[in-house]
Amino acid sequence: MKKFFSLVLFAHSIFAMPFALIGFFLGVTNTDQPFNWYLLLAVVLCMVFARNAAMAFNRYLDRDIDAKNPRTVTRDIPAGRVSANEALTFVIINCLLFVTTTYFINQLCFYLSPIAIFVVLFYSYTKRFTALCHLVLGLGLGLAPIGAYIAVTGQFAIIPVLYSFAVLFWVSGFDIIYALQDEEFDRLEKLHSIPQALGRKNALNLSSLLHVCSAVCVIAPLYFSPFSWPYYIGVIFFCSMLIYQHRLVKPNDISKVDRAFATTNGYASVVFAICFLVDVFLRSR
Repeated sequence: MKKFFSLVLFAHSIFAMPFALIGFFLGVTNTDQPFNWYLLLAVVLCMVFARNAAMAFNRYLDRDIDAKNPRTVTRDIPAGRVSANEALTFVIINCLLFVTTTYFINQLCFYLSPIAIFVVLFYSYTKRFTALCHLVLGLGLGLAPIGAYIAVTGQFAIIPVLYSFAVLFWVSGFDIIYALQDEEFDRLEKLHSIPQALGRKNALNLSSLLHVCSAVCVIAPLYFSPFSWPYYIGVIFFCSMLIYQHRLVKPNDISKVDRAFATTNGYASVVFAICFLVDVFLRSR
């Protein structure tokens, strides 16, 4: 299991998982649905299975590309720690576990599960034909809040959709920053990305614009629900982390990309979710 956790970078689940919890508790508090530990466990398992499938499939599909890139040559498949067949088997098992778990949640989740799996797997192909691959990644992770909300309520609503758009813009923006590391490699290998298409400066400008859109989407729920002071703190912290990561990375200095990508965004999602949950607790008393 240790080598498969390395394959899928299990720690990266920290990006979308907090927003899935936001979607779940939003469904519990904004409707008459009771809290259910088994349903919460099912939602968490769906997140884990979908993330495992998406990341392992990306590693499987990109194995030859990773072997050529000095930055990724030490990844598990090129390095021989996991075989391509093992990775593909892992993908299939996690896809089946995801769909099976949705069957025990509700009918709508089950019917939508193949679409969710398609989106998160399809991302791995996109860099081969479009620079918009970052937005497809954002869309895949952006399914977390609305998916968790549907798991609880069996229906759509505006606030979880806003959080889904927040994740879409947020992830797309920081993935553009992350892709700065491979700008030259992508150009040589004829792979597509925003940095490869627009250059560093314009890529960072677009990333900033996407993060402004993300900030708007976490502020917008204030107009639809009576949040209290912890939520305001969460919004301020989340937006501050968006600003901070853009101060870390400059067109002429991308040495702090890893810090901007993993640490900053990890703190942003976790602290924002904690503030949201504290707000829910205070308002439910």
